[in-house]
Amino acid sequence: MKNSILPVIAASTLAFSLAACGSDDGGSDAGSGGEEAAGADLELVTDGTLTVCSDVPYPPFEDFDESTESGFTGFDVDIVSAVAEGLDLELEIKDSSFDALQSGLALNSGDCDMAASAMTITEERQENLAFSDGYYDSQQSLLVPEDSDIAGIDDLAGRTVGVQQGTTGEAYTQENAPEATITSFPSDAEMYQALQAGQVDALLQDLPVNVEHTRDGGYEIVEEYSTDETYGLAMKKDNTALVEAVNEQLTELRDSGEYDEIYDTYFSTEG
Repeated sequence: MKNSILPVIAASTLAFSLAACGSDDGGSDAGSGGEEAAGADLELVTDGTLTVCSDVPYPPFEDFDESTESGFTGFDVDIVSAVAEGLDLELEIKDSSFDALQSGLALNSGDCDMAASAMTITEERQENLAFSDGYYDSQQSLLVPEDSDIAGIDDLAGRTVGVQQGTTGEAYTQENAPEATITSFPSDAEMYQALQAGQVDALLQDLPVNVEHTRDGGYEIVEEYSTDETYGLAMKKDNTALVEAVNEQLTELRDSGEYDEIYDTYFSTEG
């Protein structure tokens, strides 16, 4: 398990093919030769394509990037790109609200095959979703302006704290800062804008995301919280074939060393 983490600027993202693929009508023929499309047994939304929903932006895990063929970049993007390549599938990424992802709505309505959005595996979410094996261990953290007198979570009584709705950061804040005024936002982008505007006094959320907000100066992380959180790739609860196939690919990524290459593109370790 990796310990303290600091994202580093990504030199490049994994290249992935996003060319148009086979039939979209649910058939199993990939072309005039009548060959079975890749992933025909995985109950995909579109034959031959792994359709992934993600709440963007949430760097360094997912972000918009017009310079890439997909229009997206980030750690999660590279992971699912490698998974899709291993399954011989094209990759399509869709922007979606995190609440729709963690509730299972986006998957169960047929918008996508998988949710890859820095999503922690929890018992509550497992009631509606199936998760892959864990692919990332995370921590929570508290971000404040550099001139703030907030030194930790014990100083949040009577202060306004920004969190993202439906996340484990929100749950952690509710449990550990009950005297704070908690304001929930749909996305990290809106949370950070609120902090910049002075509408909230602090942000409590995933450590790597808060680290990104310290890069331009003016903000600092005053505390980190070990919460034993592990991210998983979420899929429909009854699609066991896809879950098994994805887990096989994650194992292959680790065994081949490709996972470490992707990890080191975005994160480094200390101590």
